[in-house]
Amino acid sequence: MNNIVLAGRLTQEPELKTTNTGTEVTSFSLAVGRDYARQGEERQTDFINCVAWRKTAAFICTYFHKGDGIVLNGRLEGRRYVDKDGNNRTAYEVVVERVEFPLNRKQNGQHTMSTSATAPNTTASQEMPLDDDLPF
Repeated sequence: MNNIVLAGRLTQEPELKTTNTGTEVTSFSLAVGRDYARQGEERQTDFINCVAWRKTAAFICTYFHKGDGIVLNGRLEGRRYVDKDGNNRTAYEVVVERVEFPLNRKQNGQHTMSTSATAPNTTASQEMPLDDDLPF
């Protein structure tokens, strides 16, 4: 089984691009904090490369911006390539299949909870004010 669920923040503004065949795509990096830290050390953050296609890509570029929290699920894919110096390399990225707004999302200065806003079904229902602290 190849299934990944991540909650983090976008490290850059997502940009919607179109392939030569007309397929929409966006690539971005997600900053994901680790749940633990050794005593006396700061928590570490991992920066994970992600790619989304078609309606999911358009949804991300429409509703998420640099620094926004995002919850996504997808699969890990690796691809091999030869770099400019002729060395064999492998790159890994998460292929995003579904995204959701995090539990705490700031809208118009207030934190709200969106219970069913996911791509490609983009309808949001039930928004409830929450505390000011974000979970990540």
